Amino acid sequence: MRLVVAGSPAAAVPTLDALAAGPHEIVRVITRPASPLGRKRVITPTPVAQAAERHGIPVVEAARLADVQAELLELEVDLGVIVAYGGLVRAPLLQWPRLGWINLHFSLLPAWRGAAPVQRAIMAGEERTGATVFQLTEGLDEGDWYARLEEPIGAHRTAGALLESLSNSGAALTARVVDELAAGTAVARPQEGEVTLAPKLVREDARIHWDSPVDAVHARVRGVTPEPGAFTTIIGSDAVLKVLEAAPAREAAPLAPGRLALLDGRPLVGTASQPLELLRVQPAGKPAMPAVDWARGLDAAALPELA
Repeated sequence: MRLVVAGSPAAAVPTLDALAAGPHEIVRVITRPASPLGRKRVITPTPVAQAAERHGIPVVEAARLADVQAELLELEVDLGVIVAYGGLVRAPLLQWPRLGWINLHFSLLPAWRGAAPVQRAIMAGEERTGATVFQLTEGLDEGDWYARLEEPIGAHRTAGALLESLSNSGAALTARVVDELAAGTAVARPQEGEVTLAPKLVREDARIHWDSPVDAVHARVRGVTPEPGAFTTIIGSDAVLKVLEAAPAREAAPLAPGRLALLDGRPLVGTASQPLELLRVQPAGKPAMPAVDWARGLDAAALPELA
């Protein structure tokens, strides 16, 4: 079959790699435009654009598919495959490929429809999630599904680590569905179950609420790591402290929410239940460091409170 693949971040690269290694022809890769990255703001192509270049596949950069509609509609395409492109596919492009579009979504649909399914599942304290390949329709992640896989979230995995795992297993799942569609053996099933939504994360989603139970605080830290990154502020200075890694300190005595204490040099912060131990942090204006190193520089007689 002749395919077009749309995607942008690193999570979409395994699917592009899997399809490029298969028997089908990828006639175009569509991705978001290159953007400035890093302290030097170097204009950098998306990870998908870089992968397409390695495979020698022509790339179309577009902030909106409508901007390149005329160019795309001239191509004869059997199937569109989309993974985290970052934009909507609307008519007439939605009906343009002979078999329409399939989408790899990182949840067990209809759970966590939207832009941040992995992050929201972790933040909600879910124990399992997965990946679903479904037929793209005009509704938000509403189409019938072809294949899915389940994966435990685990007690310590961050959104970044879980997304990396699902992007690899989901790539093989997507390639299998493409083969089945080519062979005419793919079977689509309607989505069933409770619908939940996973809207895009904003900075305020990453603020730690110390008055929540420790498992909820830990889940929020993991759900927003690495992006946008969990943070708290130090009362009295409003300085931001980024929390890069933490873990519940179930053996420690309770502390008032936001109160910082040291246990054998380990920084613990009170929550509504047990304390949370800070393992790795980044103070304002400084590089990331082990939390014990940050705590060593504090005045033990006047430890700050966090909010």
